[in-house]
Amino acid sequence: MRCRFTARGLISIKTRAGTGEMMDGEGCVRLAIFADIHANRQAFEACLAVAHARGAERIICLGDVVGYGADPEWAVDAVMGLVEDGAIAVIGNHDHAIGNHSETMNAEAQAAIEWTRGRLSGPQRRFLAELPLKRQEGDRLYVHSEAAHPARWRYVHGTSEAARSIEATAAQVTFCGHIHRPALYSMSSAAKMTSFIPTSEVPVQLLGGRRWLAVLGSVGQPRDGNPAASFAMLDTSSREITYCRVPYDVEAAAERIRANGLPHWLADRLLLGR
Repeated sequence: MRCRFTARGLISIKTRAGTGEMMDGEGCVRLAIFADIHANRQAFEACLAVAHARGAERIICLGDVVGYGADPEWAVDAVMGLVEDGAIAVIGNHDHAIGNHSETMNAEAQAAIEWTRGRLSGPQRRFLAELPLKRQEGDRLYVHSEAAHPARWRYVHGTSEAARSIEATAAQVTFCGHIHRPALYSMSSAAKMTSFIPTSEVPVQLLGGRRWLAVLGSVGQPRDGNPAASFAMLDTSSREITYCRVPYDVEAAAERIRANGLPHWLADRLLLGR
Protein backbone atom coordinates (compact mmCIF):
# COMPACT_ATOMS: atom_id res chain seq x y z
CA MET A 1 0.00 0.00 0.00
CA ARG A 2 1.37 3.41 -0.88
CA CYS A 3 0.38 7.06 -0.77
CA ARG A 4 1.09 9.60 -3.46
CA PHE A 5 -0.14 13.03 -4.52
CA THR A 6 -2.25 13.24 -7.66
CA ALA A 7 -2.33 16.07 -10.16
CA ARG A 8 -5.01 17.62 -7.94
CA GLY A 9 -2.40 17.84 -5.18
CA LEU A 10 -4.34 15.34 -3.08
CA ILE A 11 -3.47 12.08 -1.42
CA SER A 12 -4.22 9.06 -3.57
CA ILE A 13 -4.41 5.63 -1.98
CA LYS A 14 -3.41 2.45 -3.77
CA THR A 15 -4.06 -0.74 -1.85
CA ARG A 16 -2.47 -4.14 -1.73
CA ALA A 17 -2.75 -7.04 0.68
CA GLY A 18 -1.16 -6.13 4.00
CA THR A 19 0.47 -8.13 6.77
CA GLY A 20 -0.17 -8.27 10.48
CA GLU A 21 -3.42 -8.16 12.38
CA MET A 22 -6.00 -5.49 11.85
CA MET A 23 -8.90 -4.65 14.14
CA ASP A 24 -11.16 -6.64 11.83
CA GLY A 25 -8.66 -9.38 10.99
CA GLU A 26 -7.55 -7.94 7.63
CA GLY A 27 -4.19 -6.30 6.90
CA CYS A 28 -2.89 -3.67 9.31
CA VAL A 29 -3.33 -0.17 7.99
CA ARG A 30 -3.09 3.48 9.03
CA LEU A 31 -6.37 5.29 8.47
CA ALA A 32 -6.79 9.04 8.20
CA ILE A 33 -10.36 9.92 9.23
CA PHE A 34 -11.92 13.28 8.32
CA ALA A 35 -15.31 14.77 9.14
CA ASP A 36 -17.10 18.01 8.30
CA ILE A 37 -14.80 19.37 5.61
CA HIS A 38 -17.43 21.99 4.77
CA ALA A 39 -15.89 23.21 1.53
CA ASN A 40 -12.84 24.60 3.34
CA ARG A 41 -10.05 24.02 0.84
CA GLN A 42 -7.28 25.53 2.96
CA ALA A 43 -8.11 23.32 5.94
CA PHE A 44 -8.57 20.07 4.00
CA GLU A 45 -5.39 20.54 1.97
CA ALA A 46 -3.44 21.14 5.20
CA CYS A 47 -4.94 18.02 6.84
CA LEU A 48 -4.28 15.84 3.80
CA ALA A 49 -0.64 16.95 3.75
CA VAL A 50 -0.22 16.06 7.44
CA ALA A 51 -1.95 12.70 6.95
CA HIS A 52 0.35 11.95 4.03
CA ALA A 53 3.43 12.87 6.08
CA ARG A 54 2.26 10.54 8.86
CA GLY A 55 1.93 7.58 6.55
CA ALA A 56 -1.83 7.45 5.96
CA GLU A 57 -2.68 4.42 3.86
CA ARG A 58 -6.40 4.91 3.55
CA ILE A 59 -8.81 7.84 3.76
CA ILE A 60 -12.22 7.88 5.47
CA CYS A 61 -14.59 10.86 5.01
CA LEU A 62 -17.49 11.06 7.46
CA GLY A 63 -19.69 13.46 5.54
CA ASP A 64 -20.50 17.15 5.16
CA VAL A 65 -18.12 17.70 2.30
CA VAL A 66 -20.00 20.92 1.50
CA GLY A 67 -21.84 23.68 3.35
CA TYR A 68 -20.57 26.86 5.03
CA GLY A 69 -17.33 27.14 3.03
CA ALA A 70 -16.53 28.79 -0.29
CA ASP A 71 -14.91 25.99 -2.29
CA PRO A 72 -17.59 23.31 -2.74
CA GLU A 73 -16.62 22.38 -6.30
CA TRP A 74 -13.04 21.73 -5.24
CA ALA A 75 -14.08 19.84 -2.11
CA VAL A 76 -16.44 17.49 -3.94
CA ASP A 77 -13.88 16.87 -6.69
CA ALA A 78 -11.30 16.14 -4.00
CA VAL A 79 -13.44 13.55 -2.23
CA MET A 80 -14.57 12.04 -5.54
CA GLY A 81 -10.93 11.54 -6.46
CA LEU A 82 -10.11 9.98 -3.13
CA VAL A 83 -13.06 7.59 -3.40
CA GLU A 84 -11.91 6.57 -6.88
CA ASP A 85 -8.59 5.66 -5.30
CA GLY A 86 -10.05 3.53 -2.50
CA ALA A 87 -11.34 5.95 0.15
CA ILE A 88 -14.63 5.46 1.98
CA ALA A 89 -17.12 8.34 2.20
CA VAL A 90 -20.57 8.66 3.78
CA ILE A 91 -23.19 11.38 3.42
CA GLY A 92 -23.72 14.24 5.86
CA ASN A 93 -26.78 16.43 6.36
CA HIS A 94 -25.33 19.32 4.33
CA ASP A 95 -24.50 16.95 1.48
CA HIS A 96 -28.04 15.57 1.68
CA ALA A 97 -29.54 19.07 1.64
CA ILE A 98 -28.01 19.81 -1.77
CA GLY A 99 -30.53 17.53 -3.46
CA ASN A 100 -33.28 17.68 -0.86
CA HIS A 101 -35.01 21.05 -0.69
CA SER A 102 -37.12 19.99 2.29
CA GLU A 103 -34.02 19.90 4.52
CA THR A 104 -34.20 22.92 6.85
CA MET A 105 -31.27 24.66 8.55
CA ASN A 106 -30.50 27.94 10.28
CA ALA A 107 -30.40 31.05 8.10
CA GLU A 108 -26.63 31.14 7.56
CA ALA A 109 -26.39 27.44 6.78
CA GLN A 110 -29.39 27.64 4.44
CA ALA A 111 -27.86 30.57 2.57
CA ALA A 112 -24.66 28.58 2.06
CA ILE A 113 -26.59 25.52 0.84
CA GLU A 114 -28.58 27.55 -1.68
CA TRP A 115 -25.39 29.19 -2.95
CA THR A 116 -23.65 25.80 -3.15
CA ARG A 117 -26.48 24.27 -5.19
CA GLY A 118 -25.74 26.78 -7.92
CA ARG A 119 -22.03 25.99 -7.93
CA LEU A 120 -22.04 22.20 -8.23
CA SER A 121 -22.26 20.32 -11.50
CA GLY A 122 -24.70 17.50 -12.17
CA PRO A 123 -22.09 14.78 -11.59
CA GLN A 124 -20.98 16.45 -8.35
CA ARG A 125 -24.55 16.64 -7.04
CA ARG A 126 -25.14 13.03 -8.06
CA PHE A 127 -22.00 11.91 -6.23
CA LEU A 128 -23.21 13.51 -3.00
CA ALA A 129 -26.74 12.14 -3.37
CA GLU A 130 -25.47 8.59 -3.87
CA LEU A 131 -23.23 8.51 -0.80
CA PRO A 132 -24.42 5.97 1.79
CA LEU A 133 -25.66 6.92 5.25
CA LYS A 134 -23.19 4.51 6.84
CA ARG A 135 -20.51 2.00 5.96
CA GLN A 136 -19.40 -1.03 7.93
CA GLU A 137 -15.83 -2.26 7.53
CA GLY A 138 -15.01 -5.23 9.72
CA ASP A 139 -15.65 -4.15 13.31
CA ARG A 140 -15.69 -0.44 12.42
CA LEU A 141 -18.75 1.59 11.50
CA TYR A 142 -18.53 4.95 9.73
CA VAL A 143 -21.48 7.36 9.94
CA HIS A 144 -21.95 11.12 9.92
CA SER A 145 -24.22 11.75 12.91
CA GLU A 146 -24.74 8.60 15.02
CA ALA A 147 -25.66 4.96 14.48
CA ALA A 148 -29.13 4.70 16.04
CA HIS A 149 -30.97 6.86 13.49
CA PRO A 150 -28.43 8.15 10.95
CA ALA A 151 -30.99 9.92 8.76
CA ARG A 152 -32.33 12.00 11.66
CA TRP A 153 -28.98 13.82 11.95
CA ARG A 154 -28.95 13.75 15.76
CA TYR A 155 -26.00 15.20 17.66
CA VAL A 156 -23.95 13.31 20.23
CA HIS A 157 -23.86 15.84 23.06
CA GLY A 158 -22.98 13.43 25.87
CA THR A 159 -23.03 9.91 27.24
CA SER A 160 -26.76 9.26 26.78
CA GLU A 161 -26.62 9.95 23.04
CA ALA A 162 -23.32 8.06 22.77
CA ALA A 163 -24.80 5.01 24.53
CA ARG A 164 -27.79 5.04 22.19
CA SER A 165 -25.44 5.01 19.19
CA ILE A 166 -23.17 2.28 20.58
CA GLU A 167 -26.10 0.03 21.45
CA ALA A 168 -27.56 0.39 17.95
CA THR A 169 -24.68 -1.43 16.26
CA ALA A 170 -22.57 -4.53 16.74
CA ALA A 171 -19.43 -2.63 15.69
CA GLN A 172 -16.67 -2.39 18.27
CA VAL A 173 -15.82 1.14 17.15
CA THR A 174 -18.11 3.70 15.54
CA PHE A 175 -16.67 6.85 14.00
CA CYS A 176 -18.86 9.92 13.52
CA GLY A 177 -18.70 13.68 13.14
CA HIS A 178 -21.54 16.23 12.90
CA ILE A 179 -21.04 18.07 16.20
CA HIS A 180 -17.68 19.64 15.21
CA ARG A 181 -16.08 18.92 18.59
CA PRO A 182 -13.81 15.93 19.30
CA ALA A 183 -14.78 13.42 21.98
CA LEU A 184 -14.28 9.76 22.87
CA TYR A 185 -16.92 7.56 24.52
CA SER A 186 -16.74 3.94 25.58
CA MET A 187 -19.08 1.35 27.02
CA SER A 188 -18.01 -1.57 29.23
CA SER A 189 -19.49 -5.06 29.06
CA ALA A 190 -21.66 -3.98 32.00
CA ALA A 191 -22.95 -1.01 29.94
CA LYS A 192 -21.02 1.53 32.04
CA MET A 193 -20.15 4.63 30.02
CA THR A 194 -16.99 6.71 30.11
CA SER A 195 -16.21 9.85 28.16
CA PHE A 196 -13.41 12.34 27.74
CA ILE A 197 -12.07 14.95 25.38
CA PRO A 198 -8.97 13.52 23.70
CA THR A 199 -5.72 15.45 23.87
CA SER A 200 -4.19 16.25 20.52
CA GLU A 201 -1.21 14.07 19.59
CA VAL A 202 -1.74 11.67 22.51
CA PRO A 203 -2.59 8.15 21.24
CA VAL A 204 -5.49 6.36 22.90
CA GLN A 205 -5.75 2.59 22.70
CA LEU A 206 -9.25 1.40 21.86
CA LEU A 207 -9.26 -1.54 24.25
CA GLY A 208 -10.98 -4.66 23.02
CA GLY A 209 -13.00 -5.16 26.20
CA ARG A 210 -15.01 -2.01 25.55
CA ARG A 211 -17.07 -0.63 22.69
CA TRP A 212 -16.24 2.84 21.43
CA LEU A 213 -17.70 5.91 19.79
CA ALA A 214 -15.03 8.21 18.38
CA VAL A 215 -16.45 11.65 17.59
CA LEU A 216 -14.20 13.50 15.18
CA GLY A 217 -13.73 17.21 15.33
CA SER A 218 -14.25 19.23 12.16
CA VAL A 219 -11.76 19.79 9.36
CA GLY A 220 -13.47 22.87 8.01
CA GLN A 221 -15.33 24.52 10.90
CA PRO A 222 -14.09 23.54 14.40
CA ARG A 223 -16.38 24.57 17.27
CA ASP A 224 -14.34 23.75 20.36
CA GLY A 225 -12.60 27.11 20.64
CA ASN A 226 -9.55 26.01 18.65
CA PRO A 227 -9.47 27.29 15.04
CA ALA A 228 -7.00 24.58 13.96
CA ALA A 229 -8.46 21.91 11.68
CA SER A 230 -9.15 18.55 13.29
CA PHE A 231 -8.89 14.95 12.08
CA ALA A 232 -7.73 11.61 13.47
CA MET A 233 -5.31 8.82 12.60
CA LEU A 234 -6.14 5.21 13.46
CA ASP A 235 -3.53 2.46 13.54
CA THR A 236 -5.55 -0.72 13.13
CA SER A 237 -2.63 -2.88 14.24
CA SER A 238 -2.06 -1.22 17.62
CA ARG A 239 -5.73 -0.12 17.91
CA GLU A 240 -4.53 3.39 18.71
CA ILE A 241 -6.39 6.52 17.66
CA THR A 242 -4.59 9.86 17.63
CA TYR A 243 -6.49 13.11 17.28
CA CYS A 244 -4.57 15.71 15.28
CA ARG A 245 -4.89 19.50 15.11
CA VAL A 246 -3.55 21.24 12.04
CA PRO A 247 -2.98 25.00 11.78
CA TYR A 248 -3.90 26.39 8.36
CA ASP A 249 -4.48 29.73 6.66
CA VAL A 250 -7.76 30.53 8.42
CA GLU A 251 -7.82 34.12 7.18
CA ALA A 252 -7.59 32.96 3.55
CA ALA A 253 -10.52 30.59 4.06
CA ALA A 254 -12.51 33.36 5.76
CA GLU A 255 -11.76 35.82 2.98
CA ARG A 256 -12.99 33.31 0.39
CA ILE A 257 -16.32 33.19 2.24
CA ARG A 258 -16.61 36.97 2.35
CA ALA A 259 -15.55 37.39 -1.29
CA ASN A 260 -18.29 35.03 -2.45
CA GLY A 261 -21.02 36.94 -0.66
CA LEU A 262 -21.76 34.30 1.95
CA PRO A 263 -22.85 35.37 5.47
CA HIS A 264 -19.92 37.02 7.23
CA TRP A 265 -20.56 35.07 10.43
CA LEU A 266 -19.44 31.94 8.55
CA ALA A 267 -16.09 33.64 8.02
CA ASP A 268 -15.82 35.16 11.49
CA ARG A 269 -16.47 31.90 13.30
CA LEU A 270 -13.50 30.23 11.58
CA LEU A 271 -11.21 32.71 13.32
CA LEU A 272 -12.81 31.94 16.67
CA GLY A 273 -13.11 28.17 16.31
CA ARG A 274 -16.78 28.46 17.27
